[in-house]
Amino acid sequence: MEHHEAALTRYVRDAAAQETTLAVVLVGSVARGTERPDSDLDVYLVVDDDAWDAAAEANRLAWSERHDEDYPGGYVDIKLASPSYLAAAADRGDDPTRASFAGARVVFSALPGIEASIAGLATLPEQEWDRRVDAHLAQARLHGRYFLGQAHASGDEFLRRHAALHLGLAAARCVLAANRTLLRGPKYVTDTLTNLPDLPTGFLPRWQRVLAQADPADAAALIGSLEVWLPRVLPREETLSTFIRDNELPWLTGALPAEYY
Repeated sequence: MEHHEAALTRYVRDAAAQETTLAVVLVGSVARGTERPDSDLDVYLVVDDDAWDAAAEANRLAWSERHDEDYPGGYVDIKLASPSYLAAAADRGDDPTRASFAGARVVFSALPGIEASIAGLATLPEQEWDRRVDAHLAQARLHGRYFLGQAHASGDEFLRRHAALHLGLAAARCVLAANRTLLRGPKYVTDTLTNLPDLPTGFLPRWQRVLAQADPADAAALIGSLEVWLPRVLPREETLSTFIRDNELPWLTGALPAEYY
């Protein structure tokens, strides 16, 4: 919208005048063209590595500014990035970080090649998608077939709710990965699932019943629908090792736990 573009122009003018600024990258709804009239501007302010390190030391890596200065309800939501940050994100960034760059628009740059770097952040190689499908299926099996059953047998209400919620997330992540779709964040899971082009038969109502009732029979039906639908299924005998690798060994390997890919 015109007022968003005018506000962005004013912000970029001020940001570009700072000696440490290397680029301004517009992300979020305005970049994707799905904004409301009162939507804020989401930007990554790319600064040099020394400036990023100083900001990290001062615990100032994100902030908002210009509240109501450019249009009613408007402000600029800023996250700091740097060349090293972008390189690390391309190598091992989690889903929300990668997804935040989907549809991004570089609106100012003194950094050669940043457009290609930004475009590559929201993509993953095929073998990584396949690994994620396996990882999330293993999560679903353990939470739905083991922990949820234990919770019902013992009457442990915390474990029951914990297992159902983690089963729901793992099953959703498995379907997202099979559709080559990044997780933007928890608040987007339901809408993203609803709009996917390919889902297991009956997946959404089964998924919602698991979240609402945490019943082992519903959990088994949900996991079964995944296993029938997936073109390649993680062998049962590899489930526990996959789960241990992704849940209990990240401290040893330095990897993210599967839930936080």
